[in-house]
Amino acid sequence: MIYGNAAAPSKGWVAVGTSGSHVSQDNGGTWKLLDRENYNSVGFAATGDGWAVGPKGRIAKLVNGGPGTQPPTFAEIAYGPHPHQLLDIYVPEGDGPFPVLLWYGRLWEPGATVPPYKRMFQSKMAAIGVRTRVMKDAQADKIDPPISMCLLDAQRALQYVRLHAAKWKLDPERIAVGGSSQGALPALYVACAGERAEPDSNDPVQRVSTRVSCVGAHRSQPSIDPKRMQEWEPGVIWGAPALGCSFAESLKRRDELLPILKKWSPDHLLSKQTPPIYFENNWGLVQPDGVTKMDYLVHSPRWGLGFQKLAEELGTTCYVKYPGHPTEKYADIWDFFSKQGR
Repeated sequence: MIYGNAAAPSKGWVAVGTSGSHVSQDNGGTWKLLDRENYNSVGFAATGDGWAVGPKGRIAKLVNGGPGTQPPTFAEIAYGPHPHQLLDIYVPEGDGPFPVLLWYGRLWEPGATVPPYKRMFQSKMAAIGVRTRVMKDAQADKIDPPISMCLLDAQRALQYVRLHAAKWKLDPERIAVGGSSQGALPALYVACAGERAEPDSNDPVQRVSTRVSCVGAHRSQPSIDPKRMQEWEPGVIWGAPALGCSFAESLKRRDELLPILKKWSPDHLLSKQTPPIYFENNWGLVQPDGVTKMDYLVHSPRWGLGFQKLAEELGTTCYVKYPGHPTEKYADIWDFFSKQGR
């Protein structure tokens, strides 16, 4: 949900809302994520500096059109032939090799993904924003199910980074994955799918391991199973056209679609071998004031709690944090990455 937008002198437009702040430099054609905090309004001075304000007194200074962003150390590295298969790599100062967090982005509309590099730099970790082909691309290419294109790209991005890690001073044995909202699904897929390397492939990228050290999901939707969604958060509608049809149709055809769900949905791929998982939500078990019902249902912590129950039945480590429900071992998702990802 967008609460406010403003023109940043010489920088384009900045929009803020419940999912953070985004900037557009092409008059709204594409948007780049700047910050994942919840904001209510934003404004700028003629200098280009501005302020965003949010709930509970949250204030962020937006310097020169954005919240102190910096260009990637290595920008728009292609890991495949499609123009949406790109990596933006942020490496901290030092000799390395550094552990790294792959941070996944959009599933519906293409756009740059800015990883939480500042937080990772504090722990001497690198961060990579991963762009994949999106479901709109899959539909244009008649890929069935559309979500498979995004998830296979997520896997290939990981393999490509591991294969070329030395070029960027990264440690190929210490790779974590994560994402926020829709970006969490590909991260959870990669982690839950386990080892998908193809040792006999003619493609050197596909011969590389897909194992990761851990996975973190922020405000996430960890399933494309319509029945399970309704069990976890009754009334939610999310994911279409991931399975190639509307949500209502997918719910009606759920038994028919079960083989597809078992192949692509993280909750069906979850196993005892899945690495540690951390869910964090900024909303609790009660819908906050000013948040629409569907926005809340889509980003409710009950998704993480439902996933955690499945994990516990398998003996897999899974943490869930939301207001009033802390985790004992880690302060938050960033603490989890800084410790578990190393």
